[in-house]
Amino acid sequence: MPTPISSLPNLGPAVEAACARAGILSAEDLRALGTDEAYARLIDAGTRPHFIGFYVIEMALQGRPWNDCQGDEKADLRARFDAIKARRKGSAPDTAFEKMMDELGVLEPDPIKPRVP
Repeated sequence: MPTPISSLPNLGPAVEAACARAGILSAEDLRALGTDEAYARLIDAGTRPHFIGFYVIEMALQGRPWNDCQGDEKADLRARFDAIKARRKGSAPDTAFEKMMDELGVLEPDPIKPRVP
C-alpha cells in the first residue's frame, strides 16, 4: 500500500494535493523522483515556485526539520531551485516587489510551505 505524502515530516494535506495534481501520488513516488524532478513537476502543474517550498521537500525527504537547512547547504539548494525555476516555461524570476509582498504575506499562499506545528 502506498505511503501518503503527508506522512513525511513537514508535508501536509496541501502539499499532498499539489503533488497529486502533478501526478505524484505517494511518498514512494516523491522519493523516487527526488526533490528537483518533483518540484519541476509541481511547477508544471501550476504550483507557484517558492524557495521555501523547495527546500521543505528536500528536508522532508531527508527526514529533517524544515528549518534545519542553513549555510552552504541552503546556498546550494537555492542554486538548484533557481536552475529548476529558470528551466520551467512561464516561470519568471521574482521581482524585488514580489519578494517584499511575499515576505509580508500579501501574495496568494503557497501550498508547499511547511505546516506550523
